Amino acid sequence: MTRALIFSDLHNDVRALENLMRVDADYYFAAGDLVNWGRGLDAMGKAMEHRADKVYVLPGNHESEADIAALCRKFGFTNFHGQRFEAGGVHWGGLGHSSPTPFDTPGEYTEEELAARLGTFDDFSPLVMICHSPPLNTALDRIHDGLHAGSRSIAEFIERVQPRYFFCGHIHEAEGTVVQIGKTRAMNVGKKGYLLEI
Repeated sequence: MTRALIFSDLHNDVRALENLMRVDADYYFAAGDLVNWGRGLDAMGKAMEHRADKVYVLPGNHESEADIAALCRKFGFTNFHGQRFEAGGVHWGGLGHSSPTPFDTPGEYTEEELAARLGTFDDFSPLVMICHSPPLNTALDRIHDGLHAGSRSIAEFIERVQPRYFFCGHIHEAEGTVVQIGKTRAMNVGKKGYLLEI
């Protein structure tokens, strides 16, 4: 059995991160926005350091690729942005950043950039895909009635590829929400996280 703890959007909450790190798992996936505006990453790194060889980090929209690359070098984590590996009989893929926001945060891609980067995961099955941003127009990206803030490219990727599992964060209001999209079980994990057992 492979145990993977996936979480997102800690936004400098060191205590919540310390609690997550007490959970016994084979892999820990930080799916973006460990901090706000790239500030305070060292404190979050120290909270994960004792699990360093099992920690995989994605940049959210609040971190640049360079921020996360530096964090991973300093603490011995794996920079999982745009990467993939095999474990437990499945492929694990990761892509950070979000589609454009109104806030001009450091980690935003155009939909075209997201689509191009997601395309590198098309041919892997079964797949567990972890992104920072949720798919557009689902319960996972719903801020309130009539307002959704996810990615069209991620929605199209899920429809096309049908990964076994899809995990995201980004939209705090949708934390803990689970939906079925075709064959894909998809969840906005938020800061509470989710322990996947395969």
